[in-house]
Amino acid sequence: MTVSVPPALRRVVEALRAAGGRPYVVGGAVRDALLGLPISEYDVEVFGLEAERLRTILATLGRVDAVGEAFTVYKLSGVPGMAEPVDVSLPRRDSKVGPGHRGIAVVGDPTLSVEDASRRRDFTVNALLYDPAADELVDPHGGREDLAARRLRAVDPRTFGEDPLRALRAVQLAARFELTVEAGTARLCAAMPLGELKAERVFGEIEKLLLRARRPSRGLRLLSDWGMLPRLAPELAGLAATPQDPTWHPEGDVWTHTLLAMDQAALLLEDLDRPRALTVMLATLCHDLGKPSTTHFERGRLRSPGHEEAGLVPTESLLLRWNVHTRLGYEVRAQVLALVGNHLKPGQLHDDRERVGDGAIRRLAGKCEPLLLYKVARADCLGRTGDFPPIAMEWFLDRVRQLDVARKPPAPLLRGRDVVALGVPPGPEVGRIVRVVYERQLDGVVGTLEEAVEEARRMVALSAPRPAP
Repeated sequence: MTVSVPPALRRVVEALRAAGGRPYVVGGAVRDALLGLPISEYDVEVFGLEAERLRTILATLGRVDAVGEAFTVYKLSGVPGMAEPVDVSLPRRDSKVGPGHRGIAVVGDPTLSVEDASRRRDFTVNALLYDPAADELVDPHGGREDLAARRLRAVDPRTFGEDPLRALRAVQLAARFELTVEAGTARLCAAMPLGELKAERVFGEIEKLLLRARRPSRGLRLLSDWGMLPRLAPELAGLAATPQDPTWHPEGDVWTHTLLAMDQAALLLEDLDRPRALTVMLATLCHDLGKPSTTHFERGRLRSPGHEEAGLVPTESLLLRWNVHTRLGYEVRAQVLALVGNHLKPGQLHDDRERVGDGAIRRLAGKCEPLLLYKVARADCLGRTGDFPPIAMEWFLDRVRQLDVARKPPAPLLRGRDVVALGVPPGPEVGRIVRVVYERQLDGVVGTLEEAVEEARRMVALSAPRPAP
């Protein structure tokens, strides 16, 4: 078995061997190679070299930054031919010294055996090593057999529970690689003290589940089955107990519908950057959080009137719990709230399409990104059993593309300086005129700058004081 090692990284490995070290490619790269998946990042673990000696050698190859506790991990970057940094580490001993993920002391020890060093890893499928020099797979804990059996199993049940974050890693890994969690490992995960974890650590694993799993419902179902929702996301815990009208939702309760919708949303992310993809997944996860408080029988049928607006409070609560605000400058939280609050609009606009003007769609684009709204609404529509073609959503997407507002509303044609040029002194009146003209632009009454200026000129003339008789 051969792990594809880029030539630049192979030169690094050869330099470490020449200095007396025994370098191995470890972890996810080996796992992904066995699964036939592309390798996105490489980690190297080096036995037989003390920390300072390792750092000195790496410094001759590129830029070295020490990361991790006790400086046992070095990030190597700037190596000719290597686009991404590589983590190069010593074998490490871990010991529990306090609560939570941060309560684990890490000490580098280059004298450890491969078996002892790999024992600190979480799952057997992540405890695989590859020796590039010998082209040899090293598998101290049966990870290859577990991977072939599509099984996720803890390396060492005695120490697995020292890091409660491993329970969430199990969730996202099981979903991403479609693995079944071994029964003993599942029991360990369900018993983890998740309250020790900080929000950033929790959401780091949730984000991997939402963005990397082909079927994120697998991981979300584990969170529910293991009793984690009340601790990690109590806002989601009531969905399973909320029934729906079988005419429109033959799949059953709101939780079942949400899981189906999440898998549909995961199919719609390819043309989105990471912040927007995350926004779509979170909005789909939260889109029906208003149903538990609004669902009731009305004229013999289950209905949830106003659940869009009712979902805003629990959605904001969950996003704050997970400390979700912005990503790469993009306002994820604000956009998720806007999508949840408007997720029925594509269907409503389609139903009323004979009377709906272009202005309504342009104004909606000022509240949320229509392309993202289309994706959430489509996932909502298809996240059901039965035959429910997304006709309304495709109509909506076609309309926003025709109006060129798929990403954002049209920019105002009229600016404040244009109004000042008409003789209006700077102040509130300038802003009022700009806003009124923009509304007329949204309605299609104004289509060019010249028309916008002329509209402003009429407003100025109408508001000018009339001379006394």
